[in-house]
Amino acid sequence: MAKPLLPESLWKRIKPLLPKPKARRFRYPGRKLVEDRKALICILFVLKTGISWEDLPQEMGCGSGMTCWRRLRYWSKAGVWQKLHEQLLAELNGADQIDWSRASVDSRSFRALGGGEKTGPSPVDRRKRGSKHHVIVDGRGMPLAATLTAANEHDVKQLEPLVDAVPPVCGKRGHPRRRPKRVYADRAYDSDPHRRKLRRRGIEPVIARRNEAHGSGLGRIRWVVERTLSWLPRKRKLRVRTDRRPDIHSALLSLGCALICFNVLMASLC
Repeated sequence: MAKPLLPESLWKRIKPLLPKPKARRFRYPGRKLVEDRKALICILFVLKTGISWEDLPQEMGCGSGMTCWRRLRYWSKAGVWQKLHEQLLAELNGADQIDWSRASVDSRSFRALGGGEKTGPSPVDRRKRGSKHHVIVDGRGMPLAATLTAANEHDVKQLEPLVDAVPPVCGKRGHPRRRPKRVYADRAYDSDPHRRKLRRRGIEPVIARRNEAHGSGLGRIRWVVERTLSWLPRKRKLRVRTDRRPDIHSALLSLGCALICFNVLMASLC
């Protein structure tokens, strides 16, 4: 039996975060607003299958694909996906499912068929237009933050933004936590100035150096971020970028990270 796209436990967490719909200026007969739950189900359907918004089946009862697209944009501006991600991280932290002793960073390049902002010639795809996901995960592989850049953006430039993008995570008594003790990275992040910047934040950098023999052993720790980067393209809308607007793709990226946290949380409660 197929799993539901929107389980009841996930809907109960998202519903309080959704803003109230805008009041209509005039009273006139017309189509009723699509219910939030139906719109969210269709957004999850597009994220999972990767179909175009225009190809969204009318049988799903969510209106047109552009209705769901606009609802996604509206909720993204209201910060719904970031709040959901922070809430799930807090629940994971309260269940001792976040390892703050270390974190790992890495990136993944993919093609951008529609072009748009935050795209560039990909150095790993014959200079075709592409974008890149940058992710920082904890010691267990939970995505703490993710950003979107052009494919030709150097990884080391996103090291500071990624660390600073980690939200304050509650869930336990005391001040919220947002800084891991150590950050692990491969040779693409080799930079002494960035090491010093991490130390100023109270973080110990463990970064492989260029022009040294392989076999540093960091792969035994960094494999969790590579696993998380392999989980994201399972949502086919994140496998290839088709949305020209970067805010739409970033919203889907945040939603994808939140779904990973939700699945791990549900598995830990079973």
